[in-house]
Amino acid sequence: MKLLILGGTQFVGRHIVEAALAAGHEVSLFHRGQTNPDLFPEAEHLYGDREADLSPLADRRWDAVIDTSGYTPGPVRRSAEALKGRVGQYVFISTVSVYDDPPSGADESAPLQRIDPAEASTSDSYGGLKVLCEEVVQDIYPRDHLIIRPGIVAGPHDPTDRFTYWVRRIHQSGEVLAPERRDQPVQVIDARDLAAWLVRLIERGETGVFNATGPAEPLTLEEMLTAIKRGLRTEATLTWVDAEFLTRHGVSMGELPFWTLGQVWGAFQIDSSRAQAHGLTYRPLAETARDTLAWVLERPPTHKWRAGLRDDQHAELLSLWHARG
Repeated sequence: MKLLILGGTQFVGRHIVEAALAAGHEVSLFHRGQTNPDLFPEAEHLYGDREADLSPLADRRWDAVIDTSGYTPGPVRRSAEALKGRVGQYVFISTVSVYDDPPSGADESAPLQRIDPAEASTSDSYGGLKVLCEEVVQDIYPRDHLIIRPGIVAGPHDPTDRFTYWVRRIHQSGEVLAPERRDQPVQVIDARDLAAWLVRLIERGETGVFNATGPAEPLTLEEMLTAIKRGLRTEATLTWVDAEFLTRHGVSMGELPFWTLGQVWGAFQIDSSRAQAHGLTYRPLAETARDTLAWVLERPPTHKWRAGLRDDQHAELLSLWHARG
């Protein structure tokens, strides 16, 4: 197949390109040439900016386009309209953040976030903007759209550092601060599993909307951290610290990835049974942890982490926890 990928040089898109090339497909990448420009010399690179210049895509045809870089409806509409009649299928990478306060077990029919399209240019609602993007794709490709809604994605090259933070922290061994509640549900999917499955869907000409969360069985925060320990074969110990202590000392949820205050955990209990019925499978989390660590160890020591506690903050919180009366 001939596949066009909008983006494809950072994380999820990068793994999609790798999966497509491994499956023997002919791949064209449309990007600005700013992020990892030397990747994939075996693929065709078309340089442009989807915000302003789509001319490199003119007079070309592909079996499918995979939009990995659409975050606001304007650019998505421009690319979808420009490619209308010249691609067999429009594949859009969305997010489970499109759901509006999802209940436990929410499937693809759950209510979506709604924002006024007139406010799209000024809105900071990630989920709401993705909803508008989805609607653009469905409007222009009513029978030929494939929309994928991943949850938290993990693995090598992840720029968000969410799962990666726990891999790094546990790899350091010693004592690891872990936030209660340990039985909190979490979901995470390896980018490589997501990518390989997506390529198979495209090969079969599948259409519609799919949640893409993992793993197959329910997972708790404690089980995830234990799986990382198992994968890294480390002697790190987990010290479970209660939420009241953490919030009292100024720790926010964003500083401890996957931690969610309270017991409203629907966003980590999204139903992916439809995707599994269509072939989505998962590797062990321990394997994801090992491969993520191998990539982390290649990073420069000056890397600025985007998620997680600083080392000094982590040590201070543990000291305060043990010294409490």
